[in-house]
Amino acid sequence: MTITTAREALLDPTGLSDSENDSTLSPRPVSLRGLTIGLLDNTKPNAMLLLDQIAADLERDHGVAGVRRYAKDYFGTPIKQELLDEIVSDVDVVITAVGDCGSCSAATVADGILFERAGIPTVSICSDSFAMSGQAMADVQGFPGFEFVMVQHPMASLDAPHIRERADQALPEVLRILGVTETA
Repeated sequence: MTITTAREALLDPTGLSDSENDSTLSPRPVSLRGLTIGLLDNTKPNAMLLLDQIAADLERDHGVAGVRRYAKDYFGTPIKQELLDEIVSDVDVVITAVGDCGSCSAATVADGILFERAGIPTVSICSDSFAMSGQAMADVQGFPGFEFVMVQHPMASLDAPHIRERADQALPEVLRILGVTETA
């Protein structure tokens, strides 16, 4: 007896338009020298601490001109258009974190895709336990090849030295996804 199963369509719970199925990455910088980095905190515990550690390394080693910090209203939904527009007009590159649950991982990936479609190279950071949630959102958004950084789960309960470790582990992947090949 052969059992066949039909593949069900995934529905996008975020309400984002499926008319925007552009899966082209924004042009990648070869260097971060002189660029302004935007850090988007999704308001999960330790998200901004992780982002700040990564930004400090980028400033020290890659000649980043400045860092701008932003926070979303709610971690479980994609960024609001008004904040997206503000960030796009202010920065050259975005790093957003941290997806460490199902809905926030999906929203963090959706945020990255929205920035990419707005012309801003972006890295989304999620914990490895929720990689499937992030990948499902990339698939639903028509951007199955969207890469994001995965850090070891958990994030919310970590102390500063462990956040530093996660930042050290994430930094090479951040640089790779951005396409950065030069240091300061």
